[in-house]
Amino acid sequence: MSKVISSIWLQRLSNWSLSCSLAILLSSCSYTDLPIGSSSLNSRYTEEQPTLSGNGRFLGFISNRNGNHQLLLFDIQQQQFVRTPNLNRARIIVEAPSLSHSARYIVYMTTDRGRPVVSLYDRATKQSQVLTSFYPGWVRNPSISPDGRYVTFETSSRGQWDIEVLDRGPNIELDIPDGTPATAPTE
Repeated sequence: MSKVISSIWLQRLSNWSLSCSLAILLSSCSYTDLPIGSSSLNSRYTEEQPTLSGNGRFLGFISNRNGNHQLLLFDIQQQQFVRTPNLNRARIIVEAPSLSHSARYIVYMTTDRGRPVVSLYDRATKQSQVLTSFYPGWVRNPSISPDGRYVTFETSSRGQWDIEVLDRGPNIELDIPDGTPATAPTE
């Protein structure tokens, strides 16, 4: 009889131990410590490809929040998202963002007529423009200079991946720290 009682007691102890172990394991895997909501930097959705502005104030990244693949801009100082009208459009995928000094200019990859292109978004005008629509071959990995004048990217126009530097010209409005006019570089 004592063997039966000790066997039952041992089964209850092992069941209790197993239940406690599972509870501890499940509680350590919970998402309760992650910020939730559209105003939080991190969410339960995939966030990737971060890029930081030259002044360190803005963070750009690709997110799948609300089931939409979109480029988001977060103001680190104000701890809030920055509106970017006309940047994210339905059924358009954006990738590989890069920010100028104060994030006035954002370059990124998207598609135009089924081909990858480098596009530039100007936060001041709230407009996007394709920069590489006439480039032969494929393009990838864009980056913008801090002042917004130069955009670099890789292109396969010669049958191999090469680096291109696109000069947006001396007449563009530069993104410079103190707002003073910049002079053209001398040779």
